[in-house]
Amino acid sequence: QVQVVESGGGLVQAGGSLRLSCAASGRTDIRLAMGWFRQAPGKEREFVAAISWSGLNTQHADSVKGRFTISSDNVKNLVYLQMNMLKPEDTAVYYCAAKTAYYSAITPYTAGNVYDYWGQGTQVTVSS
Repeated sequence: QVQVVESGGGLVQAGGSLRLSCAASGRTDIRLAMGWFRQAPGKEREFVAAISWSGLNTQHADSVKGRFTISSDNVKNLVYLQMNMLKPEDTAVYYCAAKTAYYSAITPYTAGNVYDYWGQGTQVTVSS
């Protein structure tokens, strides 16, 4: 089993920044591709950003391109989501997800339903 734990959420004013962290633990014998998703009240969960298991390839949703950046520290098994220029519409619960990946899997996974493990989520609130 893999445990996924997010941290770093909070309340920030519009235009501000936050950095979310995600720790994946429990297995050292598998490769993990990681992703960030979010869900606002009354809305469906949506893709935010994803990174391949190697950390070499990333993908971001159009709504966050140029403002958010996903990165990873494979030595520490940590994934980060740096969020800059935050907007009130970024307010949501942010979830980190992990998927076991084959060595040949170089493309980040953007579909939530392919992920195997999910964290409990961390609240991000952006005030106007």
